[in-house]
Amino acid sequence: MAFIPDIQVFCCHYTSQQACAEGKEGLAADGFPANATINRLTCGGKLKVSVLLQAFENGADGVCVVGCKPDECHNLMGSQRAARRAGAVRKALAELGAEEARIAFHHLERGFHPEFVQVVRELNDQVTKLGPSPFKGEK
Repeated sequence: MAFIPDIQVFCCHYTSQQACAEGKEGLAADGFPANATINRLTCGGKLKVSVLLQAFENGADGVCVVGCKPDECHNLMGSQRAARRAGAVRKALAELGAEEARIAFHHLERGFHPEFVQVVRELNDQVTKLGPSPFKGEK
């Protein structure tokens, strides 16, 4: 059986509102991977390093964080804080001997656009090639 990764997507309300409005069927029609789960936040700046690490501990093979463009963040610096925290998790993965490529951060415009689907698809393809997370089964 082919490996299908568990991809967790963390994104602020503004960058995901239209994607969530489309629902699973609409997203699937746009090519959004069925194995990716959207975790919607009021602001990416509220995302904590511990939450991202917990996603891996809970079985995620890859994590995608999406925030507003730095100069368009509704909460001023929220997406920049989220970017720094995703970077910290990248470093932690490397220190733990896991591939840094298992986490990605992207600044995207508000609302639905093809780039939202595309960045998740790219991470999904990359993680599929990497195989299961080395943290699976550690609980």
